[in-house]
Amino acid sequence: MSEVKVNKISPRTNCGTVQLGDSGDTITIPAGATIVNNGTQTGFGRTGTVDWDTTAKTASFTAVSGNGYFVNTTSGSITMNLPATPSAGDIVSIKDYAFTFATNNFIVDGNGSPIGGVAGTIPVTYTTNGTSKTFVYVDGTKGWLVTNESTDTSQESNAQFVTATGGTITCCGDYKIHTFTGPGTFCVSCAGNVCGSNTVDYLVVAGGGGSQEGGGGAGGYRESSGAASGCYSRSPLGACVSALPVSVSGYPITVGAGGAAGDAGSPGPNPLSSGQPGSNSIFLTITSTGGGGGGKFVDDLNNKGKPGGSGGGAAAHPSPVACHSGGTGNTPPVSPPQGNNGGPSNGGYPNFAGGGGGATAVGTTGDTNGAPGGAGATSSITASAVGRAGGGGGGINNCFGTSPSPGFGGGTGACTPGNGATGGTANTGGGAGGTWSAPGNTGGSGIVVIRYKYQ
Repeated sequence: MSEVKVNKISPRTNCGTVQLGDSGDTITIPAGATIVNNGTQTGFGRTGTVDWDTTAKTASFTAVSGNGYFVNTTSGSITMNLPATPSAGDIVSIKDYAFTFATNNFIVDGNGSPIGGVAGTIPVTYTTNGTSKTFVYVDGTKGWLVTNESTDTSQESNAQFVTATGGTITCCGDYKIHTFTGPGTFCVSCAGNVCGSNTVDYLVVAGGGGSQEGGGGAGGYRESSGAASGCYSRSPLGACVSALPVSVSGYPITVGAGGAAGDAGSPGPNPLSSGQPGSNSIFLTITSTGGGGGGKFVDDLNNKGKPGGSGGGAAAHPSPVACHSGGTGNTPPVSPPQGNNGGPSNGGYPNFAGGGGGATAVGTTGDTNGAPGGAGATSSITASAVGRAGGGGGGINNCFGTSPSPGFGGGTGACTPGNGATGGTANTGGGAGGTWSAPGNTGGSGIVVIRYKYQ
């Protein structure tokens, strides 16, 4: 075999072409040799490999031929648009970075070209954890075809799940539910990992406000979306609210008591004449504020409903005194809002006190049908749908009607307890129903519920 050793081979003419061998010849690159391309590659195509981008994609993107992408859907579904004007041999690869495609799907859009012969206007959705795919563009008929694919479950086999104690524990399929109706500790002994579970969903409801004439405001209502633990039904307040990460620790739980009832004393400066606010409920970084107390016709300060998670309803009063406002809800402010304003009182006779605000609606102003409290919210975090955080109905100064509860734990407003006025329901955070010339009622206590995947 002849051997020629040179440092450079150049064409005879400037910008000419150098040919290696003839048609049918085999050019051998020895083992261990490296070809370095400092120019533009044409005619070689790809060999089924890509250059991997090791920065995981966390948002939708448009792929570039020759690249491989690790796709992290931990925070939500991601769409990859394939190259818009592909050439035969173009190649793109992907890999499920966090093993979360089953929870938050990965979508591939042909960007005008077919995928496996299906029109590019119909995206393909991948829903299996650990998925990896290699897409190669063939032609305008079949478009992009998958040449290599796998579902790697090695990481899932090492899945670890949150393990904890505390409260009353129940199970719903693969999920555990810890319910606290009083103070306690959520003790985490294993924080899990991303392949199993490492976050917890929550519902935190504060104690409802007590009443006098005005209905008590509901306790603040805060919940997560449920996406981390079974996608149960929850109220609109939990939309897009992330679950909370946990570590090995003991987390104190505070469950707020309902606010005390206002007294039935004569008008005067005694601040206890008004309904008292409920107490806060707390889990980790989440604090739900106690509901505002209902007002009483005492003075300008106490006539008004009190602020809180949801505001208390205003006291009624003889005309022609101007109406007073209900208490301000979502105080202090959080996002999404934890409650709504209480209802104002009316200015005529008969007098109707305002209803307390609820988690999803403001308290109402009284009329001949009374003044119902604002509606609360419904969640199935405990595996059954339960309504909580309804405002208390306003009191009425005659004994021929009531302010009905909205059905979310709020109390009914009436002339006196004997005429139908009731307190808030325990462990719902419902506001108390108002009364007239009689002691008010006590708000309902709050609740904390924690849910997570345990197997």
